Amino acid sequence: MTELAVASLCKSFHAVRAVDDVSFSVRSGEFLALIGPNGAGKSTCFNTINGQLAPDAGTIRFDGRDIAGLPPREICRRGIARTFQIAATFGSMTVGENVQAALLSYRGRRAAFRWAARYFVREANDLLDWVGMAEQGDRSCGELAYGDVKRLELAIALANDPKLLLMDEPAAGMAPRERVALMSLVTRIARERAIGVLFTEHDMDAVFGHADRILVLNRGVLIAEGPPAAVRANAQVRAVYLGAGSLFGASH
Repeated sequence: MTELAVASLCKSFHAVRAVDDVSFSVRSGEFLALIGPNGAGKSTCFNTINGQLAPDAGTIRFDGRDIAGLPPREICRRGIARTFQIAATFGSMTVGENVQAALLSYRGRRAAFRWAARYFVREANDLLDWVGMAEQGDRSCGELAYGDVKRLELAIALANDPKLLLMDEPAAGMAPRERVALMSLVTRIARERAIGVLFTEHDMDAVFGHADRILVLNRGVLIAEGPPAAVRANAQVRAVYLGAGSLFGASH
């Protein structure tokens, strides 16, 4: 079973310890949320796993190998994909072409630009079907509603057939109904394809409604870990979110 295992991870910026001795794991098919107030160290933790930052100490083992400090492209090649808070796609290309471009990149196929559209058409259509966009392959990406752009970004991430998906605020900028639909879609795909998912999110409805487990960071330190009910009841977590009572209200 593929697993991400982070142990004693540390990263500092001058005198600020952004990630301080953090350890956790993500199993195949698991939906794991990483939450915390602004400045808690979530993005730094993500960026060390993704290879955008090299950790100062600790190990990041994926599929049995230490990947700490490897460049993002190599980490992607090993089966870790990422989506970002602000979705980035090629607006001048069609939906299908965006996915084909990802497939060409991930699979190392070199082709003259004028022939590129002939490659991986079926595979691109299959991925669009997975995210509910099978009928939109010929649409210009620039015409899409934001919710559809986020689904397209998910299809692009899946083009590498990842074993682990890192999602940085997947529901950011979306209407409530779109958030629920996207999170339900990602959960279903993660279960069906046995993909581990580590995600950050400020929308606590999305977190408590979908996560199998929740990690809580505060000032770089992991202060709580467990199933949603246990984290919701944790006194230290409540203290960190004091003044934002709606995050942990009765509705959750």
